[in-house]
Amino acid sequence: MAGSSGENPRQKWPDVVWILRHAESAGNLARDLAESAGEYRIAIDSRDVDVPLSPLGERQADAVGRWFGALPADERPTALLSSPYIRALETSRRLIESSGRTELSAVLDERLREREFGILDGFTRTGIEARFPEEALRRGPLGKFYYRPPAGESWCDVILRLRSVIDTLTREYRGERVIVVAHTVVVLCFRYLLERLTEERLLEIDRSQEVANCSITSYAFDPSAGRNGRLVLKLFNFVNQMEREGTPVTAEPDAKMRAEPT
Repeated sequence: MAGSSGENPRQKWPDVVWILRHAESAGNLARDLAESAGEYRIAIDSRDVDVPLSPLGERQADAVGRWFGALPADERPTALLSSPYIRALETSRRLIESSGRTELSAVLDERLREREFGILDGFTRTGIEARFPEEALRRGPLGKFYYRPPAGESWCDVILRLRSVIDTLTREYRGERVIVVAHTVVVLCFRYLLERLTEERLLEIDRSQEVANCSITSYAFDPSAGRNGRLVLKLFNFVNQMEREGTPVTAEPDAKMRAEPT
């Protein structure tokens, strides 16, 4: 495997992990229209898993791919893991093509999928308040971190499945440079796990800024951190790779993410 793990037999981590939110999707645009019109439902004709990128999202993914392709040869990614949702998979494929790293292939991992919203999926905030007022009341005392919609997931549920993703990274990608393409809550929950954050700190980060489409959150292995070294945060919500090309940066939540009661 590529990387420097052979120089440090005690290293269990990848050398670098870049965690990307997918590029702008058609669902982002549909959500904006539904919210502005006061609609109950978001007008998406397909399953959420099948929602594609918007034309702007395609440009965003291409810009990020060119940024990766311009890295020095010994700093470029050696592996890519992707959520199986179409918007993430299209982001991954365009990123690979525009980076020129055609030897890479996207490894699909369902554990990186979007948080599941159960019966609230596809509803706007107005729609939830009208159709499921009891859920808004139930969420209040539980809080955003622990609230689980009926047939859906809490943030803790997402964290639970990501714990096994981290096991995979340490077992199969030691010393590699890995891109992970996923969704907003997944990005934030990775921060919770890799930085050993508290609930309060994680939600403070979530309140302070929205994770932009195609933004990069990156970690690098630091052998001096902890007993045997660990991944250390280097970038969060990094969008310079798009701004330098004049590609508009978007931070709209996914269609069903804004459907959650506040």
